[in-house]
Amino acid sequence: MNRCGWVNQDPLYIEYHDKEWGVPVYDDRLLFEYLNLEGAQAGLSWYTILKKRENYRKAFENFEAEKIVKYDEKKVQELIQNEGIVRNKLKINAVITNAKAYEKVIDEFGSFSTYIWSFVDGTPIQNHFNDLSEVPVSTPISDKLSKDLKKRGFKFVGSTICYAFMQAVGMVNDHITSCNCYQKTARLSR
Repeated sequence: MNRCGWVNQDPLYIEYHDKEWGVPVYDDRLLFEYLNLEGAQAGLSWYTILKKRENYRKAFENFEAEKIVKYDEKKVQELIQNEGIVRNKLKINAVITNAKAYEKVIDEFGSFSTYIWSFVDGTPIQNHFNDLSEVPVSTPISDKLSKDLKKRGFKFVGSTICYAFMQAVGMVNDHITSCNCYQKTARLSR
């Protein structure tokens, strides 16, 4: 099977690439999870975070914002001791800060999905890259998303992180054209 060149041979990574990456996500909680996991990736590889994803889900109560907003310093210290996640205090605090900002976005827009997908007019962008080297690390849209998220109080949402998020949640189809998932993902956006 032809896959994008960034996929290694780990079955976990292959399954993520084949079944998740680039598939449009509209569920608020799952979008919030992806945004925070992409932020956790800063300075690391996605593969590192993917291997820890289940630990993150347990540590952050399945990324349910209404629970996370109540975290106090004792909970932060508990999370810093959790070897199953990246034990970076700034990244841990960012999830709590992001939960508060996320709730405000839902109050304003009715859903996080409505807000996030407005940056691509509700329709995934279909790119046609033939080689991994053609795939950008950021775009004017990820710049705009990053700027707006920061204005709303979100942390660890630079343009590169936002673009990786957009790729993961299917706001853009960046499977290379020779990848078996390219057409399948393109059909999902119609």
